[in-house]
Amino acid sequence: MIFATNNKNKLAELKEIFKEYEIKSLKEAEISIDVVEDQDSFYGNALKKAKEIYIKAHEPVIADDSGLCIEALNDWPGVMTSRFMGKDASDSDRNNEILSRMKNIKNKKAKVVCTLVYYDGVNIIDATGELLGTITEERRGLNGFGFDDIFELKTGETLAELTSEEKNKVSARFIAAKALKQKLKL
Repeated sequence: MIFATNNKNKLAELKEIFKEYEIKSLKEAEISIDVVEDQDSFYGNALKKAKEIYIKAHEPVIADDSGLCIEALNDWPGVMTSRFMGKDASDSDRNNEILSRMKNIKNKKAKVVCTLVYYDGVNIIDATGELLGTITEERRGLNGFGFDDIFELKTGETLAELTSEEKNKVSARFIAAKALKQKLKL
């Protein structure tokens, strides 16, 4: 199967979660494509990616879309998490903007949502995982990527304060992947 991403961190997470499967990156499959994520849902973006990669590869594809949804901001940035400041913004730029917007907001509740879609040219199988937490007051932790250093779990640690092994056991991607693996066995 091909995992439709150019993000090495996501690829490493998924390969760890799907250990018993042979997962290839886009690069390993010799596919160069950058699918425009222009849908209004995580499912829509993941399905679009899966179908566009399948057309190129003619192999089963798993695609994902994920993001941070902040309750007090009507689930913003949601599907725009990696793009709300433009394609040239870094994770640091985005996280600083989120912290700035949350500065005077008391309700810090947030969730990470990840939808995975499997597509093999005929079958579409999807699963979604959600991880509940809060937005921190400041960035903490050196591990992870994206918004991991501003997303605090109920344990009091940010995702970036966990090892990759610890994160893979609780992440929204893990929850979605576990559910998808169960559906793929059917």
